[in-house]
Amino acid sequence: MPDYTEITSEANEDLNEILKVRRQKLLELQQKGQDPFHIVRYETTHSTKDIHTDFDKMEGESVSIAGRLMAKRGMGKSSFCDLADREGKIQLFFRINDLGEEQYEAFKKLDIGDIIGVTGTVFKTRMGEISVKVSEYLLLSKSLRPLPEKFHGLKDTDTRYRQRYLDLIVNPEVKRTFIVRSKIISAVRRFLDNKGFLEVETPILNTIHGGATARPFITHHNTLDMDLFLRIAPELYLKRLIVGGLEKVYEIGRMFRNEGMSIKHNPEFTMMEIYQAYTDYKGMMDLAEELCITLADEVLGTRQIDYQGEKIDLSAPWTRMTMIEAVKKYADVDFDTITSDEEALKIAKEKGLDTDKVKTKGEVLNLFFEERAESNLVQPTFIMDYPVEVSPLTKRKPDRPELTERFEIFITGREFGNAYSELNDPLDQKERFLEQVKKREQGDEEANMMDDDYIVALEHGLPPTGGMGIGIDRLVMLFTNSFSIRDVLLFPTMKPKE
Repeated sequence: MPDYTEITSEANEDLNEILKVRRQKLLELQQKGQDPFHIVRYETTHSTKDIHTDFDKMEGESVSIAGRLMAKRGMGKSSFCDLADREGKIQLFFRINDLGEEQYEAFKKLDIGDIIGVTGTVFKTRMGEISVKVSEYLLLSKSLRPLPEKFHGLKDTDTRYRQRYLDLIVNPEVKRTFIVRSKIISAVRRFLDNKGFLEVETPILNTIHGGATARPFITHHNTLDMDLFLRIAPELYLKRLIVGGLEKVYEIGRMFRNEGMSIKHNPEFTMMEIYQAYTDYKGMMDLAEELCITLADEVLGTRQIDYQGEKIDLSAPWTRMTMIEAVKKYADVDFDTITSDEEALKIAKEKGLDTDKVKTKGEVLNLFFEERAESNLVQPTFIMDYPVEVSPLTKRKPDRPELTERFEIFITGREFGNAYSELNDPLDQKERFLEQVKKREQGDEEANMMDDDYIVALEHGLPPTGGMGIGIDRLVMLFTNSFSIRDVLLFPTMKPKE
Protein backbone atom coordinates (compact mmCIF):
# COMPACT_ATOMS: atom_id res chain seq x y z
CA MET A 1 0.00 0.00 0.00
CA PRO A 2 1.42 3.42 -0.89
CA ASP A 3 2.34 5.83 1.91
CA TYR A 4 -0.38 8.48 1.44
CA THR A 5 1.20 10.70 4.10
CA GLU A 6 4.39 10.91 2.05
CA ILE A 7 2.54 11.31 -1.24
CA THR A 8 0.38 14.09 0.18
CA SER A 9 3.43 15.85 1.58
CA GLU A 10 5.33 15.72 -1.74
CA ALA A 11 2.34 16.57 -3.92
CA ASN A 12 1.36 19.61 -1.89
CA GLU A 13 4.40 21.39 -3.27
CA ASP A 14 2.74 21.78 -6.66
CA LEU A 15 -0.98 21.25 -6.21
CA ASN A 16 -3.39 24.11 -6.01
CA GLU A 17 -5.41 24.69 -2.89
CA ILE A 18 -8.47 22.68 -3.97
CA LEU A 19 -6.40 19.59 -4.69
CA LYS A 20 -4.53 19.98 -1.41
CA VAL A 21 -7.79 20.12 0.52
CA ARG A 22 -9.14 16.98 -1.15
CA ARG A 23 -5.96 15.02 -0.46
CA GLN A 24 -6.06 16.18 3.14
CA LYS A 25 -9.63 14.90 3.46
CA LEU A 26 -8.53 11.52 2.08
CA LEU A 27 -5.64 11.38 4.53
CA GLU A 28 -7.96 12.11 7.45
CA LEU A 29 -10.31 9.30 6.37
CA GLN A 30 -7.41 6.87 6.08
CA GLN A 31 -6.13 7.82 9.50
CA LYS A 32 -9.59 6.97 10.89
CA GLY A 33 -9.54 3.59 9.14
CA GLN A 34 -12.18 4.73 6.62
CA ASP A 35 -10.17 4.50 3.39
CA PRO A 36 -12.79 4.53 0.59
CA PHE A 37 -10.37 2.79 -1.75
CA HIS A 38 -10.50 -0.34 0.41
CA ILE A 39 -14.19 -0.85 -0.42
CA VAL A 40 -14.57 -3.46 -3.14
CA ARG A 41 -18.34 -3.88 -3.54
CA TYR A 42 -21.65 -2.12 -3.01
CA GLU A 43 -25.00 -3.78 -3.69
CA THR A 44 -27.62 -1.63 -5.38
CA THR A 45 -31.31 -2.44 -5.74
CA HIS A 46 -32.36 0.17 -8.30
CA SER A 47 -31.15 2.83 -10.72
CA THR A 48 -32.20 6.47 -10.72
CA LYS A 49 -34.30 5.74 -13.81
CA ASP A 50 -36.14 2.93 -12.02
CA ILE A 51 -37.19 5.33 -9.26
CA HIS A 52 -38.37 8.04 -11.64
CA THR A 53 -40.20 5.59 -13.89
CA ASP A 54 -41.92 3.57 -11.17
CA PHE A 55 -42.36 6.25 -8.51
CA ASP A 56 -46.08 5.54 -8.02
CA LYS A 57 -45.25 1.95 -7.07
CA MET A 58 -42.06 2.77 -5.17
CA GLU A 59 -43.11 5.71 -3.00
CA GLY A 60 -42.22 4.87 0.59
CA GLU A 61 -40.05 1.93 -0.48
CA SER A 62 -36.46 1.47 0.73
CA VAL A 63 -33.85 1.53 -2.05
CA SER A 64 -30.08 1.33 -2.39
CA ILE A 65 -28.46 3.30 -5.22
CA ALA A 66 -24.95 4.44 -6.07
CA GLY A 67 -23.39 7.12 -8.20
CA ARG A 68 -21.47 10.38 -8.34
CA LEU A 69 -22.31 13.53 -6.36
CA MET A 70 -23.01 16.29 -8.86
CA ALA A 71 -24.33 19.10 -6.66
CA LYS A 72 -24.84 19.93 -2.97
CA ARG A 73 -27.25 22.40 -1.41
CA GLY A 74 -26.79 22.89 2.35
CA MET A 75 -29.61 24.03 4.62
CA GLY A 76 -28.22 23.84 8.15
CA LYS A 77 -29.43 20.59 9.66
CA SER A 78 -30.60 19.21 6.34
CA SER A 79 -29.12 19.18 2.85
CA PHE A 80 -30.02 18.22 -0.68
CA CYS A 81 -27.66 16.90 -3.31
CA ASP A 82 -27.87 15.39 -6.79
CA LEU A 83 -26.60 11.89 -7.50
CA ALA A 84 -25.95 10.72 -11.06
CA ASP A 85 -25.63 7.16 -12.32
CA ARG A 86 -25.63 5.70 -15.82
CA GLU A 87 -29.39 6.02 -16.13
CA GLY A 88 -29.79 9.62 -15.03
CA LYS A 89 -29.96 11.77 -11.91
CA ILE A 90 -31.96 11.95 -8.69
CA GLN A 91 -32.14 14.27 -5.68
CA LEU A 92 -30.98 12.99 -2.30
CA PHE A 93 -32.16 14.41 1.04
CA PHE A 94 -29.76 14.22 4.01
CA ARG A 95 -30.96 15.14 7.50
CA ILE A 96 -29.07 15.20 10.79
CA ASN A 97 -32.05 13.57 12.57
CA ASP A 98 -31.84 10.55 10.25
CA LEU A 99 -28.06 10.18 10.09
CA GLY A 100 -26.85 11.34 13.49
CA GLU A 101 -24.52 14.26 14.07
CA GLU A 102 -21.25 12.43 13.29
CA GLN A 103 -22.43 10.98 9.98
CA TYR A 104 -24.09 14.23 8.94
CA GLU A 105 -20.91 16.21 9.61
CA ALA A 106 -18.95 13.66 7.59
CA PHE A 107 -21.46 14.04 4.75
CA LYS A 108 -20.91 17.80 4.72
CA LYS A 109 -17.22 17.15 4.00
CA LEU A 110 -18.00 15.19 0.85
CA ASP A 111 -16.96 16.87 -2.42
CA ILE A 112 -18.65 17.22 -5.78
CA GLY A 113 -17.39 14.28 -7.82
CA ASP A 114 -17.21 11.81 -4.91
CA ILE A 115 -18.84 8.44 -5.55
CA ILE A 116 -21.21 7.24 -2.84
CA GLY A 117 -23.73 4.53 -2.14
CA VAL A 118 -26.91 5.40 -0.25
CA THR A 119 -29.86 3.59 1.29
CA GLY A 120 -33.06 5.48 1.88
CA THR A 121 -36.76 5.92 1.28
CA VAL A 122 -38.35 7.12 -1.94
CA PHE A 123 -40.52 10.23 -1.50
CA LYS A 124 -41.57 13.45 -3.19
CA THR A 125 -40.68 16.88 -1.79
CA ARG A 126 -43.17 19.69 -1.23
CA MET A 127 -41.90 21.13 -4.52
CA GLY A 128 -42.93 17.91 -6.23
CA GLU A 129 -39.42 16.55 -6.92
CA ILE A 130 -38.91 12.80 -6.68
CA SER A 131 -36.15 12.18 -4.13
CA VAL A 132 -34.57 9.67 -1.77
CA LYS A 133 -34.47 10.41 1.98
CA VAL A 134 -31.11 8.97 3.01
CA SER A 135 -30.89 6.79 6.12
CA GLU A 136 -27.28 5.71 5.58
CA TYR A 137 -24.53 6.30 3.07
CA LEU A 138 -21.02 5.09 2.27
CA LEU A 139 -18.17 6.90 0.51
CA LEU A 140 -17.07 4.46 -2.22
CA SER A 141 -14.41 6.50 -4.00
CA LYS A 142 -12.84 9.88 -3.29
CA SER A 143 -12.57 12.31 -6.18
CA LEU A 144 -9.16 13.94 -5.75
CA ARG A 145 -9.67 16.33 -8.63
CA PRO A 146 -12.64 18.68 -9.07
CA LEU A 147 -14.94 18.38 -12.04
CA PRO A 148 -14.67 21.13 -14.67
CA GLU A 149 -15.70 24.44 -13.18
CA LYS A 150 -18.80 24.76 -15.32
CA PHE A 151 -19.63 21.09 -15.02
CA HIS A 152 -23.14 21.59 -16.34
CA GLY A 153 -21.65 22.01 -19.80
CA LEU A 154 -18.04 21.16 -20.59
CA LYS A 155 -17.68 22.81 -24.00
CA ASP A 156 -13.97 22.79 -24.88
CA THR A 157 -13.79 20.15 -27.60
CA ASP A 158 -10.11 19.36 -27.10
CA THR A 159 -10.71 18.57 -23.41
CA ARG A 160 -13.89 16.66 -24.23
CA TYR A 161 -12.13 14.37 -26.70
CA ARG A 162 -8.93 13.89 -24.70
CA GLN A 163 -10.70 13.35 -21.39
CA ARG A 164 -13.86 11.61 -22.51
CA TYR A 165 -14.55 10.46 -18.95
CA LEU A 166 -15.13 14.11 -17.95
CA ASP A 167 -17.35 14.61 -20.99
CA LEU A 168 -19.47 11.61 -20.00
CA ILE A 169 -19.71 12.77 -16.38
CA VAL A 170 -20.82 16.32 -17.02
CA ASN A 171 -22.67 16.23 -20.35
CA PRO A 172 -25.71 13.91 -20.21
CA GLU A 173 -26.34 14.25 -23.95
CA VAL A 174 -22.90 12.78 -24.65
CA LYS A 175 -23.68 9.75 -22.53
CA ARG A 176 -26.92 9.39 -24.48
CA THR A 177 -24.99 9.44 -27.78
CA PHE A 178 -22.93 6.44 -26.78
CA ILE A 179 -25.92 4.58 -25.38
CA VAL A 180 -27.62 5.13 -28.77
CA ARG A 181 -24.46 3.89 -30.50
CA SER A 182 -24.56 0.66 -28.51
CA LYS A 183 -28.26 0.22 -29.27
CA ILE A 184 -27.64 0.73 -33.00
CA ILE A 185 -24.96 -1.96 -33.12
CA SER A 186 -27.13 -4.37 -31.11
CA ALA A 187 -30.08 -3.69 -33.42
CA VAL A 188 -27.93 -4.27 -36.52
CA ARG A 189 -26.88 -7.65 -35.16
CA ARG A 190 -30.48 -8.61 -34.32
CA PHE A 191 -31.70 -7.59 -37.76
CA LEU A 192 -29.06 -9.60 -39.61
CA ASP A 193 -29.18 -12.59 -37.27
CA ASN A 194 -32.96 -12.78 -37.76
CA LYS A 195 -32.40 -12.87 -41.52
CA GLY A 196 -30.08 -15.85 -41.23
CA PHE A 197 -26.74 -14.05 -41.52
CA LEU A 198 -23.74 -15.47 -39.68
CA GLU A 199 -21.47 -13.05 -37.82
CA VAL A 200 -17.80 -13.84 -38.48
CA GLU A 201 -14.37 -12.39 -37.73
CA THR A 202 -11.60 -11.88 -40.26
CA PRO A 203 -7.94 -10.85 -39.79
CA ILE A 204 -7.02 -7.29 -38.88
CA LEU A 205 -3.36 -7.91 -39.78
CA ASN A 206 -3.17 -8.51 -43.54
CA THR A 207 -0.28 -9.50 -45.79
CA ILE A 208 -1.99 -7.63 -48.65
CA HIS A 209 -4.23 -4.60 -48.32
CA GLY A 210 -7.33 -4.68 -50.45
CA GLY A 211 -11.11 -4.55 -50.53
CA ALA A 212 -11.14 -0.75 -50.79
CA THR A 213 -9.19 2.13 -52.26
CA ALA A 214 -7.26 3.62 -49.36
CA ARG A 215 -3.78 4.13 -47.99
CA PRO A 216 -2.98 1.55 -45.29
CA PHE A 217 -1.10 1.60 -42.01
CA ILE A 218 1.99 -0.60 -42.09
CA THR A 219 3.40 -2.54 -39.14
CA HIS A 220 6.09 -5.19 -38.74
CA HIS A 221 5.94 -8.72 -37.36
CA ASN A 222 9.27 -9.46 -35.68
CA THR A 223 9.12 -13.27 -35.61
CA LEU A 224 8.16 -13.59 -39.27
CA ASP A 225 10.33 -10.57 -40.17
CA MET A 226 7.69 -9.21 -42.54
CA ASP A 227 5.58 -6.11 -42.95
CA LEU A 228 1.83 -6.38 -42.40
CA PHE A 229 -1.03 -4.00 -43.12
CA LEU A 230 -3.84 -3.03 -40.77
CA ARG A 231 -6.97 -3.88 -42.72
CA ILE A 232 -8.70 -1.19 -44.72
CA ALA A 233 -11.68 -3.50 -45.37
CA PRO A 234 -12.60 -7.16 -44.70
CA GLU A 235 -14.18 -7.65 -48.14
CA LEU A 236 -11.84 -10.14 -49.75
CA TYR A 237 -11.86 -12.44 -46.71
CA LEU A 238 -15.64 -12.34 -46.42
CA LYS A 239 -16.07 -13.26 -50.08
CA ARG A 240 -13.74 -16.23 -49.55
CA LEU A 241 -16.30 -17.41 -46.99
CA ILE A 242 -19.06 -17.16 -49.59
CA VAL A 243 -16.89 -19.34 -51.85
CA GLY A 244 -16.66 -21.73 -48.91
CA GLY A 245 -20.44 -22.05 -48.77
CA LEU A 246 -21.41 -19.91 -45.76
CA GLU A 247 -23.70 -17.95 -48.14
CA LYS A 248 -24.80 -15.15 -45.74
CA VAL A 249 -22.10 -13.50 -43.58
CA TYR A 250 -21.42 -10.18 -41.93
CA GLU A 251 -18.75 -8.54 -39.80
CA ILE A 252 -18.79 -5.42 -37.62
CA GLY A 253 -15.32 -4.21 -36.75
CA ARG A 254 -12.59 -1.60 -36.80
CA MET A 255 -10.98 -0.54 -40.08
CA PHE A 256 -7.80 1.51 -40.41
CA ARG A 257 -6.98 3.99 -43.18
CA ASN A 258 -3.88 6.16 -43.13
CA GLU A 259 -5.56 9.20 -44.59
CA GLY A 260 -6.55 12.73 -43.69
CA MET A 261 -8.74 13.61 -40.71
CA SER A 262 -11.94 15.65 -40.89
CA ILE A 263 -15.40 15.88 -39.39
CA LYS A 264 -16.19 12.77 -41.49
CA HIS A 265 -12.93 10.83 -41.18
CA ASN A 266 -10.93 9.22 -38.37
CA PRO A 267 -7.93 6.92 -39.00
CA GLU A 268 -9.77 4.06 -37.28
CA PHE A 269 -13.50 3.65 -37.66
CA THR A 270 -16.22 1.00 -37.45
CA MET A 271 -17.61 -0.65 -40.55
CA MET A 272 -20.25 -3.29 -41.11
CA GLU A 273 -19.86 -5.47 -44.20
CA ILE A 274 -22.53 -7.92 -45.44
CA TYR A 275 -22.32 -10.57 -48.17
CA GLN A 276 -25.17 -12.72 -49.45
CA ALA A 277 -25.03 -15.40 -52.14
CA TYR A 278 -27.58 -15.54 -54.94
CA THR A 279 -28.57 -11.87 -54.86
CA ASP A 280 -27.28 -8.68 -56.49
CA TYR A 281 -26.89 -4.99 -55.81
CA LYS A 282 -30.64 -4.42 -56.06
CA GLY A 283 -31.13 -6.99 -53.32
CA MET A 284 -28.59 -5.06 -51.25
CA MET A 285 -30.57 -1.85 -51.84
CA ASP A 286 -33.69 -3.47 -50.43
CA LEU A 287 -31.71 -4.81 -47.47
CA ALA A 288 -30.07 -1.42 -46.74
CA GLU A 289 -33.38 0.42 -46.87
CA GLU A 290 -35.08 -2.10 -44.58
CA LEU A 291 -32.13 -2.11 -42.16
CA CYS A 292 -32.00 1.68 -41.74
CA ILE A 293 -35.77 1.94 -41.30
CA THR A 294 -35.71 -0.87 -38.71
CA LEU A 295 -32.92 0.88 -36.81
CA ALA A 296 -34.86 4.14 -36.77
CA ASP A 297 -38.01 2.40 -35.53
CA GLU A 298 -36.23 0.43 -32.81
CA VAL A 299 -33.65 2.95 -31.59
CA LEU A 300 -35.41 6.30 -32.11
CA GLY A 301 -39.05 5.36 -32.43
CA THR A 302 -39.42 7.55 -35.53
CA ARG A 303 -38.34 7.63 -39.17
CA GLN A 304 -38.15 11.42 -39.22
CA ILE A 305 -34.76 12.70 -38.07
CA ASP A 306 -33.50 16.22 -37.43
CA TYR A 307 -29.89 16.52 -38.54
CA GLN A 308 -28.08 19.85 -38.29
CA GLY A 309 -31.17 21.80 -39.28
CA GLU A 310 -32.31 19.37 -41.99
CA LYS A 311 -35.43 17.22 -41.75
CA ILE A 312 -34.52 13.72 -42.93
CA ASP A 313 -37.22 11.17 -43.74
CA LEU A 314 -36.01 7.57 -43.75
CA SER A 315 -39.37 6.17 -44.85
CA ALA A 316 -39.43 3.98 -47.95
CA PRO A 317 -39.08 4.20 -50.83
CA TRP A 318 -35.69 5.90 -51.10
CA THR A 319 -34.76 7.73 -54.29
CA ARG A 320 -32.84 5.61 -56.83
CA MET A 321 -30.78 7.45 -59.41
CA THR A 322 -27.88 6.48 -61.68
CA MET A 323 -24.63 8.43 -61.45
CA ILE A 324 -25.18 9.64 -65.01
CA GLU A 325 -28.66 10.90 -64.08
CA ALA A 326 -27.31 12.68 -60.99
CA VAL A 327 -24.57 14.45 -62.96
CA LYS A 328 -27.07 15.45 -65.64
CA LYS A 329 -29.43 16.84 -62.98
CA TYR A 330 -26.92 18.71 -60.81
CA ALA A 331 -24.06 19.52 -63.23
CA ASP A 332 -26.04 19.81 -66.48
CA VAL A 333 -23.66 17.43 -68.27
CA ASP A 334 -25.07 14.38 -70.09
CA PHE A 335 -22.47 11.61 -70.17
CA ASP A 336 -24.74 9.48 -72.37
CA THR A 337 -23.81 11.87 -75.20
CA ILE A 338 -20.05 11.90 -74.49
CA THR A 339 -18.21 9.37 -76.64
CA SER A 340 -14.52 9.66 -75.73
CA ASP A 341 -12.06 10.30 -72.92
CA GLU A 342 -10.83 13.44 -74.67
CA GLU A 343 -14.33 14.91 -74.91
CA ALA A 344 -14.99 14.20 -71.22
CA LEU A 345 -11.73 15.86 -70.15
CA LYS A 346 -12.45 18.89 -72.32
CA ILE A 347 -15.90 19.41 -70.80
CA ALA A 348 -14.52 18.97 -67.27
CA LYS A 349 -11.93 21.70 -67.86
CA GLU A 350 -14.59 23.98 -69.33
CA LYS A 351 -16.66 23.44 -66.18
CA GLY A 352 -13.71 24.36 -63.96
CA LEU A 353 -12.83 20.91 -62.59
CA ASP A 354 -9.26 19.90 -61.73
CA THR A 355 -8.50 17.00 -64.09
CA ASP A 356 -4.89 16.34 -63.06
CA LYS A 357 -5.73 12.96 -61.50
CA VAL A 358 -8.25 11.67 -64.05
CA LYS A 359 -7.66 10.25 -67.52
CA THR A 360 -10.78 8.42 -68.68
CA LYS A 361 -14.43 9.22 -69.31
CA GLY A 362 -15.44 7.06 -66.34
CA GLU A 363 -13.06 8.83 -64.00
CA VAL A 364 -14.34 12.22 -65.18
CA LEU A 365 -17.94 11.11 -64.63
CA ASN A 366 -17.06 10.15 -61.05
CA LEU A 367 -15.26 13.47 -60.56
CA PHE A 368 -18.31 15.43 -61.76
CA PHE A 369 -20.48 13.47 -59.36
CA GLU A 370 -18.23 14.07 -56.35
CA GLU A 371 -17.71 17.77 -57.09
CA ARG A 372 -21.14 18.85 -58.33
CA ALA A 373 -23.83 16.31 -57.34
CA GLU A 374 -22.97 14.61 -54.06
CA SER A 375 -23.64 17.54 -51.73
CA ASN A 376 -27.20 17.88 -53.07
CA LEU A 377 -28.26 14.42 -51.92
CA VAL A 378 -29.83 15.34 -48.58
CA GLN A 379 -32.70 12.82 -48.43
CA PRO A 380 -31.82 9.09 -48.57
CA THR A 381 -30.69 8.30 -52.09
CA PHE A 382 -29.14 5.31 -53.86
CA ILE A 383 -26.69 6.41 -56.57
CA MET A 384 -26.26 3.49 -58.97
CA ASP A 385 -24.12 2.29 -61.87
CA TYR A 386 -20.59 3.55 -61.22
CA PRO A 387 -17.85 3.57 -63.87
CA VAL A 388 -15.74 0.41 -64.02
CA GLU A 389 -12.54 2.45 -63.55
CA VAL A 390 -13.48 3.31 -59.96
CA SER A 391 -15.04 -0.07 -59.13
CA PRO A 392 -12.31 -2.74 -59.30
CA LEU A 393 -14.27 -5.45 -57.44
CA THR A 394 -17.68 -4.94 -59.08
CA LYS A 395 -19.55 -6.88 -61.76
CA ARG A 396 -20.10 -5.02 -65.03
CA LYS A 397 -23.58 -4.20 -66.28
CA PRO A 398 -24.29 -6.70 -69.08
CA ASP A 399 -25.84 -4.07 -71.35
CA ARG A 400 -23.25 -1.35 -70.56
CA PRO A 401 -19.88 -2.95 -69.73
CA GLU A 402 -18.26 0.46 -69.09
CA LEU A 403 -20.49 0.71 -65.99
CA THR A 404 -20.88 -1.57 -62.97
CA GLU A 405 -23.69 -2.85 -60.78
CA ARG A 406 -22.70 -0.70 -57.84
CA PHE A 407 -24.49 1.79 -55.63
CA GLU A 408 -23.65 4.10 -52.76
CA ILE A 409 -26.04 5.42 -50.10
CA PHE A 410 -26.15 9.18 -49.62
CA ILE A 411 -27.91 11.06 -46.82
CA THR A 412 -27.26 14.69 -45.79
CA GLY A 413 -24.83 14.96 -48.72
CA ARG A 414 -22.58 12.25 -47.23
CA GLU A 415 -21.86 8.70 -48.25
CA PHE A 416 -23.15 6.15 -45.76
CA GLY A 417 -22.60 2.88 -47.59
CA ASN A 418 -21.18 1.19 -50.65
CA ALA A 419 -22.47 -1.97 -52.32
CA TYR A 420 -22.39 -3.98 -55.49
CA SER A 421 -23.00 -7.16 -57.38
CA GLU A 422 -19.70 -8.85 -56.63
CA LEU A 423 -17.34 -9.55 -59.50
CA ASN A 424 -17.07 -13.34 -59.62
CA ASP A 425 -15.26 -13.75 -62.95
CA PRO A 426 -11.67 -14.62 -61.93
CA LEU A 427 -10.24 -13.64 -65.33
CA ASP A 428 -11.89 -10.21 -65.28
CA GLN A 429 -10.88 -9.77 -61.61
CA LYS A 430 -7.26 -10.51 -62.40
CA GLU A 431 -7.28 -7.90 -65.15
CA ARG A 432 -8.79 -5.34 -62.77
CA PHE A 433 -6.10 -6.12 -60.19
CA LEU A 434 -3.41 -5.67 -62.82
CA GLU A 435 -4.85 -2.23 -63.64
CA GLN A 436 -4.66 -1.40 -59.93
CA VAL A 437 -1.05 -2.60 -59.83
CA LYS A 438 -0.22 -0.21 -62.68
CA LYS A 439 -1.72 2.65 -60.69
CA ARG A 440 0.42 1.69 -57.69
CA GLU A 441 3.52 1.64 -59.89
CA GLN A 442 2.59 5.14 -61.03
CA GLY A 443 2.55 6.32 -57.40
CA ASP A 444 -1.06 5.73 -56.31
CA GLU A 445 -0.61 4.40 -52.74
CA GLU A 446 -4.37 3.88 -52.39
CA ALA A 447 -4.68 1.44 -55.30
CA ASN A 448 -5.32 -2.25 -54.59
CA MET A 449 -2.51 -4.80 -54.52
CA MET A 450 -2.56 -8.06 -56.49
CA ASP A 451 -4.17 -10.80 -54.36
CA ASP A 452 -3.31 -14.09 -56.07
CA ASP A 453 -4.92 -16.21 -53.38
CA TYR A 454 -8.21 -14.38 -53.84
CA ILE A 455 -8.04 -15.10 -57.58
CA VAL A 456 -7.50 -18.79 -56.75
CA ALA A 457 -10.58 -18.64 -54.49
CA LEU A 458 -12.65 -17.15 -57.33
CA GLU A 459 -11.42 -19.90 -59.66
CA HIS A 460 -13.12 -22.40 -57.34
CA GLY A 461 -16.40 -20.57 -57.94
CA LEU A 462 -18.04 -17.58 -56.23
CA PRO A 463 -21.83 -17.71 -56.70
CA PRO A 464 -23.68 -14.59 -57.79
CA THR A 465 -23.31 -12.43 -54.69
CA GLY A 466 -24.41 -9.08 -53.35
CA GLY A 467 -22.16 -7.26 -50.91
CA MET A 468 -22.44 -4.05 -48.91
CA GLY A 469 -20.49 -1.97 -46.42
CA ILE A 470 -22.12 0.64 -44.15
CA GLY A 471 -20.24 3.05 -41.89
CA ILE A 472 -21.48 2.59 -38.33
CA ASP A 473 -19.99 5.89 -37.16
CA ARG A 474 -21.88 7.88 -39.78
CA LEU A 475 -25.13 6.12 -38.91
CA VAL A 476 -24.58 7.09 -35.27
CA MET A 477 -23.84 10.68 -36.33
CA LEU A 478 -27.15 10.79 -38.20
CA PHE A 479 -29.17 9.21 -35.40
CA THR A 480 -27.68 11.46 -32.68
CA ASN A 481 -27.49 14.73 -34.66
CA SER A 482 -23.70 14.78 -34.20
CA PHE A 483 -21.73 17.20 -36.38
CA SER A 484 -18.34 15.46 -36.21
CA ILE A 485 -17.25 11.83 -36.24
CA ARG A 486 -15.24 12.62 -33.10
CA ASP A 487 -18.52 13.17 -31.27
CA VAL A 488 -19.50 9.51 -31.79
CA LEU A 489 -16.11 7.90 -31.07
CA LEU A 490 -15.40 7.41 -27.38
CA PHE A 491 -11.68 7.90 -27.94
CA PRO A 492 -11.01 9.66 -31.27
CA THR A 493 -7.47 9.81 -32.59
CA MET A 494 -5.71 12.87 -31.16
CA LYS A 495 -2.23 14.28 -31.53
CA PRO A 496 -0.52 14.01 -28.12
CA LYS A 497 -0.05 17.18 -26.16
CA GLU A 498 3.53 18.31 -26.05
